[in-house]
Amino acid sequence: QVQLVQSGGGSVQAGGSLRLSCAASGRTFSSYVMAWFRQAPGKEREIVAAIRWSAGSTYYADSVKGRFTISRDNAKNTVYLQMNSLKPEDTAVYYCAADVASLIFTTPYRYGYWGQGTQVTVSS
Repeated sequence: QVQLVQSGGGSVQAGGSLRLSCAASGRTFSSYVMAWFRQAPGKEREIVAAIRWSAGSTYYADSVKGRFTISRDNAKNTVYLQMNSLKPEDTAVYYCAADVASLIFTTPYRYGYWGQGTQVTVSS
């Protein structure tokens, strides 16, 4: 059974940085795509970034390009989201997601495994 356990997040002022972690267990993840989504109140869940575990290829939403970095640590089976130059509009609950795929999908409906979510609040 795939399990995704998130850590990190919290509150920060605009311009600050935070790092989210997603520890994955229960499978060999070489065939997986790992992604970070976020959902703000009253809005749909949207993809932030994703990475193909084996190839290391990445995807970023336009809104976070140049500010966020997704990475993975094979030894720790952990995916990270480094968030720099945070803006108030980045405020949301952030979710780690995973599923077997050879392509990076941007819709949440293609991901069957989810972390518990973590709040990120950016104040102006």
